[in-house]
Amino acid sequence: MTVLAAVIALVGSLFFALGAALQQFEASGSAEPGLLALLRRPRWLLGGLSILAGGGLHIVALGLGPLTVVQPMGVASLLFALPIAAALHGRRPTRAELTAAAVVAAGLIGLVLLVPESDGPARLEPSGVVTLLAVAGVAAVLLWAGARAASPAGRAALLATGSGVLYGATATLVRALVDGGWNWWYLLALPVPALLALMMLQRAYAVGHFGVSFASLQIADPLTAVAFGALLLGEPLPTGLAPVAAAALTAAGTVALARTTPLETRH
Repeated sequence: MTVLAAVIALVGSLFFALGAALQQFEASGSAEPGLLALLRRPRWLLGGLSILAGGGLHIVALGLGPLTVVQPMGVASLLFALPIAAALHGRRPTRAELTAAAVVAAGLIGLVLLVPESDGPARLEPSGVVTLLAVAGVAAVLLWAGARAASPAGRAALLATGSGVLYGATATLVRALVDGGWNWWYLLALPVPALLALMMLQRAYAVGHFGVSFASLQIADPLTAVAFGALLLGEPLPTGLAPVAAAALTAAGTVALARTTPLETRH
């Protein structure tokens, strides 16, 4: 069952990578990267369906195998996404680009595996939901503002990081709903960070540095979820030098991606 879970998670990563590459291809260089404009593009919608399929397969894999096997397979989507995106833009990924992506993936796998498993249900009070949305919202606004003055690669990274923060807040809220009991007020709040994250991500994709934006998203999303879990749900954080080394590896790989991934826009 563990082998089957790994295979399903790997296929899910491929679907997720394909969806992200398709959506970036449609958003890149677009004069109107807003959701309303993108929703009229069949290829962008196909990318969304592919992402949903990848997420569904990841959930199935988690039901069949341990987290320590399934999660690293999920990180492989970065290595799949770069060649797919390059092919859509009519080029081949460079060795330096793939090496940088592998460094990011290795650091992210280390961070994911070092996070201690939580015990007990995740309960979030209404005041915690307000704090969650406020902190995520302020962080996203600051990152959005910083992106306006950044270079293209920096803009893609900051916008995607903001999207990852909002997705991490969404994941925390979903977990509180599933583990701590359903609440209609939480359900009403759930679409807000999710939609804002999707909009911000399309802005990041529109810049053109797909490798940078996708890597930044993959880093910010789980780290934000872990931070909110510790801040609001009382979950444990990893300790020691290993998490620091993994974070440094991930940061170094992202910087290398920013220097090696070319600007890709549609004309």
